[in-house]
Amino acid sequence: MARKRTKASAATAPVTTVVVMRLYIAGTAPNSVKAIANLQAICGRYLKDSYKLEIVDVCEYPRRALADGVLVTPSLTKVSPAPASNVIGNLSDTSSVLAALGLSAGKME
Repeated sequence: MARKRTKASAATAPVTTVVVMRLYIAGTAPNSVKAIANLQAICGRYLKDSYKLEIVDVCEYPRRALADGVLVTPSLTKVSPAPASNVIGNLSDTSSVLAALGLSAGKME
């Protein structure tokens, strides 16, 4: 009696790309607070759980910001996947942020 072979599709989950970002802020400055809120909204809507975000307060870590080449805050850097990109400002322009992250609003909705 021959057995039928079945694919183990339940065992293999689709591979998702994790977007790694770093947001440089200046304490509780209004634009920094707005940038955090805007980025959280964008990530919640378009990236769900497929992102990692590090927030660096340049008031607490000024040498880190200088070493990373950050002169203006708020500033978002996409670390991976390549290519790296940057967005400066309070991140209120969703289409610019999505473009910098390598995403498009039409594909993600």
